[in-house]
Amino acid sequence: MMTSIPLDYYLILSAFLFVTGIIGVITRRNAIIIFMSIELMLNAVNLSMVAFSAFFGDIAGQMFVFFIMAVAAAEAAVGLAIVLALFRRKKSVYVDEVNIMKW
Repeated sequence: MMTSIPLDYYLILSAFLFVTGIIGVITRRNAIIIFMSIELMLNAVNLSMVAFSAFFGDIAGQMFVFFIMAVAAAEAAVGLAIVLALFRRKKSVYVDEVNIMKW
C-alpha cells in the first residue's frame, strides 16, 4: 500500500530551503555562493509550487515551474559571466572587494 506525503512536509522543506538561501545571501560575501543561494531560493519556490499543484490537481503550477527554471538558467549564465568578468579585472570574487560599479 502506497501512502502519500502530506503537503505540510513539502512546505516545511521548502521554507527551510528558502531560509537557508536567504541566510546564504545575507552572510556570505563570495559572489558564487550568493548566486548559489539565489538558485536555492528559486528551487524552494519551485518545490512549493509543484507541491501545491499536485495537492490541488492543477497543472498550472507545474507550468510556472518551467518558466522559473528558464529564468534561473538565464540568471546563472549572466551571473557567471559577470563573476568571470569581475575576476579577470579585480582577481577576486568577493563582493566587498569589488567596487568598479561605483562612479
